[in-house]
Amino acid sequence: MAKRKTAEERYQEKIQKQQKLLEEFASHETEWANDLILWYRCKKLEMPEDEYRGVSYFLNKEYRNKSGSLTLLYETYLRCERELPQGTKEMAFDLLRFRYKMYSVVLEKGGFS
Repeated sequence: MAKRKTAEERYQEKIQKQQKLLEEFASHETEWANDLILWYRCKKLEMPEDEYRGVSYFLNKEYRNKSGSLTLLYETYLRCERELPQGTKEMAFDLLRFRYKMYSVVLEKGGFS
């Protein structure tokens, strides 16, 4: 018969799952941040400061030093996924820009700027 997990073991397992999810989110968003910079370069445009703040947060891995900020950004990402229209090729650039602008706003309001 299999031994039941203790409350501590279940808790640690949940924490590990959450950490893995957040690490994957940070990796994913770092890739998209690099893509957004590349898009701006290709279009020969200057990235607005508020968008750059969201991008630089991932590129500089600032979330490692600011406890809770990555969770806040992940919640913002989920909200954007729920509330924004489904992306098309024509809208992809604008949706990505908006998401990083929202990250900047959330970081500011959360005291992580």
